[in-house]
Amino acid sequence: MVNDGTSHDGRRSSETVGEANDTTERQPNLDRRRFLRTASVGVAGAGLAGRVGAAANQGSITIGVLAPEPGQNPIGASMANSARLAAEELNENGGIGGATVDVSVKDTQEDPSVGNRKYQELTVGEQVDLTTGVFTSEVLLNIMSSIAQQRTLHLSTGAATPEASRQVAQNYEQFKYFFRTGPVNSQFLGRNMVDFAEANFDSMGWDSVAVLAEDFKWTEPISQELEGALGETGVDVPINTRYASDTENFSPIYDRIQSAGVDAAYVVMAHTGTAALVQWAKQQRPFGFGGIHVPMQLPSYYQSVNGAARFAVTQNSATPTSEITQKTVPYANAYQEAYGQFPVYTGYITYDAIKQYAAAVQSAGSRDPDDVIPALEESSYTGTTGTLEYYGRDQQFPHDVKYGQEFAWPVWLQWQETDGGGRQEVIWPEDVKTTDYESPPWV
Repeated sequence: MVNDGTSHDGRRSSETVGEANDTTERQPNLDRRRFLRTASVGVAGAGLAGRVGAAANQGSITIGVLAPEPGQNPIGASMANSARLAAEELNENGGIGGATVDVSVKDTQEDPSVGNRKYQELTVGEQVDLTTGVFTSEVLLNIMSSIAQQRTLHLSTGAATPEASRQVAQNYEQFKYFFRTGPVNSQFLGRNMVDFAEANFDSMGWDSVAVLAEDFKWTEPISQELEGALGETGVDVPINTRYASDTENFSPIYDRIQSAGVDAAYVVMAHTGTAALVQWAKQQRPFGFGGIHVPMQLPSYYQSVNGAARFAVTQNSATPTSEITQKTVPYANAYQEAYGQFPVYTGYITYDAIKQYAAAVQSAGSRDPDDVIPALEESSYTGTTGTLEYYGRDQQFPHDVKYGQEFAWPVWLQWQETDGGGRQEVIWPEDVKTTDYESPPWV
């Protein structure tokens, strides 16, 4: 079993809580060099370094990052910068078995053909040891055959489609080089929405909801999971619709929801999320708003929409102040110190993926993918987003990160106003909760 040297008797641990978004004056000061020295304990210890030695081919290990517009898109920037931060920490502690860790970043432009070309540049051209990143499910599915062909380990850190892991199930030997460190796949994202509803809707006053899902590949399994299962929790669901992916005007949809008299819109949105949120807030529609809303996961989002996110709710992998494990807050603060802002969820996951890969290389005593794969399959690694373990080859979603309270378990946050600014307050689960849900005053 791969272990990062951190005991984890239970999923959470205590850690000084920092502050989200722009209220940095309330965050604890973190000596970044101290964090760099200590964050890799168990990954690059002197004892393991000697054992890996020649087997890991001292020199350099190159990690390729596939990120959308890493120079300007927060999703891609969090991937690229978190990979650099993880590499810096590893190098501060002797690299991986004495090998220096380098990072090469390529822009996928969220385009499947571009993504595959960039993947080829990393694997065929630069012959990297590991690839990570990928945000869009369409891009991931388009590079799966290349992953199998190049036989280079890939730890995915953004795309949620379960179709990738189904390919591992159907042809393990060909596709075993694929792992998903996070987020949990779309089917489990939908299951988590049901779990949240069952635990919280009664206290929130959400007895009836309208489900709205943008028509993209990643939302299909979520819609399937919500169909029926949400109603089984006792919630009335008079509207369950998938709307066009190019929707800009949500007024007709909101008119229908308002006429149905439901308590909230339960949403699954990424690409169309900002227009939907701003129009809900500006029009002060008489129902709550929440679900999976990727733009709301950004720590700087409140300012970018001039406070329109206030009272809205979203699922997330982690927040800068959520004490998911003892590593979550220190990582977020180190990222903020290095890059001047907090990461989004793809950053936490990319950072974890690289650290877990390093631990697996140490455990295997080799960087050969066929040696590292069994180490990853047996690993239990405490990351920033939870205890990371993978489903086995004979399970429904092989090489997907496990979903559950003891493993990867998303948090739910509400944007609330604090001292004139916005703050991501965790409202569930209970062990990381910072406040209660607030209903919009116009509802």
